[in-house]
Amino acid sequence: MVVVVVGGVAAAPLVLLISLCDCLSPRPLYTNHWAVRIPSGGGGEADRLAAKYGFVNLGQIGSLKDHYHFHHSKTFKRSTVYSRGIHAFIHLDSKVEWVEQQVIKRRVKRHAKKNFSLHFTDPEWSSMWYIHCEEKNKCRSEMNVLGAWQKGYTGRNVVVTILDDGIERMHPDLMQNYDPLASYDVNGNDDDPTPRYDVSNENKHGTRCAGEVAAIANNSHCAVGIAYNANIGGIRMLDGYVTDITEAQSLSIRPNHIDIYSASWGPDDDGKTVDGPGALTRQALERGIRTGRNGLGSIFIWASGNGGRRGDHCSCDGYTNSIYTISISSATEKGNKPWYLEECASTLATTYSSGEYYDRKIVTTDLRQGCTDGHTGTSVSAPMMAGCIALVLEANPLLTWRDVQHILVKTARPVHLKAPDWKVNAAGHKVSHLYGFGLVDAEAMVIEAENWRTVPTHHVCRKTSNRQVRFIRPNQLLRVVIST
Repeated sequence: MVVVVVGGVAAAPLVLLISLCDCLSPRPLYTNHWAVRIPSGGGGEADRLAAKYGFVNLGQIGSLKDHYHFHHSKTFKRSTVYSRGIHAFIHLDSKVEWVEQQVIKRRVKRHAKKNFSLHFTDPEWSSMWYIHCEEKNKCRSEMNVLGAWQKGYTGRNVVVTILDDGIERMHPDLMQNYDPLASYDVNGNDDDPTPRYDVSNENKHGTRCAGEVAAIANNSHCAVGIAYNANIGGIRMLDGYVTDITEAQSLSIRPNHIDIYSASWGPDDDGKTVDGPGALTRQALERGIRTGRNGLGSIFIWASGNGGRRGDHCSCDGYTNSIYTISISSATEKGNKPWYLEECASTLATTYSSGEYYDRKIVTTDLRQGCTDGHTGTSVSAPMMAGCIALVLEANPLLTWRDVQHILVKTARPVHLKAPDWKVNAAGHKVSHLYGFGLVDAEAMVIEAENWRTVPTHHVCRKTSNRQVRFIRPNQLLRVVIST
């Protein structure tokens, strides 16, 4: 209440009712980034001070001399209170002139907002049933790729490479997004991953996978990639003898440039092969998750396998059941199990693909600057997931390899996927050996990524057994009990 004095006489009390929302600004949202001014010593001194107080120096801020961008990975990415701890004492250091923890600022573009356009000039856009549905009663689109696009995520500045038989880098639907630094010809030991052409078009696989990820949008050619602004590369490594060196070299090419490696291959899916990475390839995978993406960890995505009709089991595939890879399954448009599908506990999630000959398949780029509507198998699912994860990494480039797996598990949904083995696990998630945790939801993933709190680093517990090695005879039943 305010008393107004008029001419020395107290007037009637004037009550001012002020809305809290009018006088109080929103609480600041603090990040784990700091701006620091260090007037002498240059970048070397900035690095030293960053390390002393637990920060990482991300470099000079633009052209502002003596101003450095510090990042602290052990504090909250988003918080309504400023950060406290030993690192906060940096402002008392005599070498530091000024420090400021960064807060998120709301900025609105000053133009008339337009509705997100669903119009694409690509001639096969109308056939891409797995991305959009114009007739709701005739198709499904629960992967919610459009929802991620509507939030502005199209894979920009994310680098994906396809480990396969090469990619047609001059394809009109790939050329604009082609990244030579994400490419190599391991078979030919040169920098050109262009496939070897023959009359059978045998080496079409990699080009088809690449189009799923990053086919250019609105260029009046073929289709639209899930991450149509991502950088796409190819490692030509399947058109020749494949050795442990071949695989290890392919999985470790420029790991600080390439974000996502997509592999739609593995051991023979004949139902009688147990195989996996050799010693060098295991090292490449382990090194990738430890040091790739500048310490955040490379993302390795693997197709779960096409040996279902032969009784093959993806648990016998050491690539898909590695903890360092994301193993991806397939489902038909109607949510049925495809005839080729393998099942195992290592499958993490599912994308759409095809099933019987009458089911609709996937549209993508093809050899000789072509386009196909016949792409199929779990080969479809790995690059489709790579595209979705490219959207996620654009939403939050600081996600670790484990963050990506956690986000995928948290957001995947069973929806209409038909399986007899859906169960709720101890963490409360529905899970199936056919489909993992369910169908990928690209929109839900990018929403989670925007405000994700980094999960703890990978921790390994080892215990040796004093039991002797025993041979397993054919048709013998083996029972193993592990106490934890």
